Amino acid sequence: MIIQNFNELATTNKRKDCLEILEAGLQAANPENIIPKYVTPTQIKINGKTIDISKYSNIYSVAFGKAGDSMTRALNAIVPIKSGIIVIPKGSKSVIKGKKFQIFNSRHPKPDQTSVKAAKEAMKFVQNKRSDELIIFLVSGGGSSLLAMPNGITLDDKVHVTNVLLKSGVTIQEFNCIRKHLSKIKGGKLVEKMRCHGIGLVMSDVEGDDLSSIASGTTYMDDTTYADALEILERYKLKWKIPAEVLQVLEKGAEEEKPETPKKSRIMNFIIANNNDCLEAMKKTAEKIGYTVDTMQVFGDVKDAVKEILVKISESKKTCIIFGGETTVKVIGKGMGGRNQELVLRMLKNTRKSKPMVIASIGTDGIDGNSVFAGAITENVRIDLDVMKEFLKNNDSGRFFQKQKGSIVTNFTHTNLMDVGVILR
Repeated sequence: MIIQNFNELATTNKRKDCLEILEAGLQAANPENIIPKYVTPTQIKINGKTIDISKYSNIYSVAFGKAGDSMTRALNAIVPIKSGIIVIPKGSKSVIKGKKFQIFNSRHPKPDQTSVKAAKEAMKFVQNKRSDELIIFLVSGGGSSLLAMPNGITLDDKVHVTNVLLKSGVTIQEFNCIRKHLSKIKGGKLVEKMRCHGIGLVMSDVEGDDLSSIASGTTYMDDTTYADALEILERYKLKWKIPAEVLQVLEKGAEEEKPETPKKSRIMNFIIANNNDCLEAMKKTAEKIGYTVDTMQVFGDVKDAVKEILVKISESKKTCIIFGGETTVKVIGKGMGGRNQELVLRMLKNTRKSKPMVIASIGTDGIDGNSVFAGAITENVRIDLDVMKEFLKNNDSGRFFQKQKGSIVTNFTHTNLMDVGVILR
């Protein structure tokens, strides 16, 4: 069971059903259930392509992102990996041990010195391999801050920019466009000067499975420009919050005084899992229990996402809405919580006068925002409107659900396929 407090939360049949549906989504995101679909000891078969891996003298792995260790464990169980690098978030205990893997725990979502060390080691590792060898890159969301190699700016500047962007409500694509243009490793630069062969197996945590955005396209390429990065800062009125040195780097790039990020991919990258895989597994579970199911994805501002979900709620009994995706929250308060808990609280605020329902939403990575919870579950009970507004104003949804005993606990799940949620009638 990935949901650790399942029994405490399953106080009614409806809540139990809801948690079972969420659990199915989390299980579908487990790399141990994904990698074997594509990899055998001699080949990787994906998207109609077959890559013969038996012809290489040695096979290595480089894994970074929230699923780095679990992807490595799943691959290592099938393929004889000679050695590898694993970079995962601080606080996340690696599920694979052994002398052949160098493991780094760097900070997320803001990079730290370990992120820089891990990036340097990964770069060195990749560039030292021979032409008859193969590196399998295992990429998952979260990789952007776990590997950091600031280009022309200090790490402090990079952290400051990350801080500003995290609170601004920019999309992950916009966020990563800026990160790629302040980095010596992102946007395909990790593999740019590689002599050996490589292939990227990628778990998607971004809308539309955009390979250039997942972990900032570190093993892929970049189709954005310095000018795009400046335009984003302009649009969100963030220029005045950004250090002068950072703006200088972006402006020099826009004036073509600095080389652009690679615009062509050096190796093949394949999406091996995305948010839809979770939704599909959840749908099967809900139908098996006896619900009529409607699935949808939501992106963008959490307030707009809530409106989209509300429209879908049916008056019929035994209906289930399964939603996935990833919303953004503009942080104005100093509270504890994350986009999933905030979404559930906003749903609760808007359904107080509706017929009884169960509402839940979680991050598949197990950590929602700045809280220790994966998300929250609630019934649309009547709670004082002013109380809810106060918690929302302070971005304090985490504390709200702690008081309501509705916090969902998974801890680090060692995976990341965006968010999943359920509404049961």
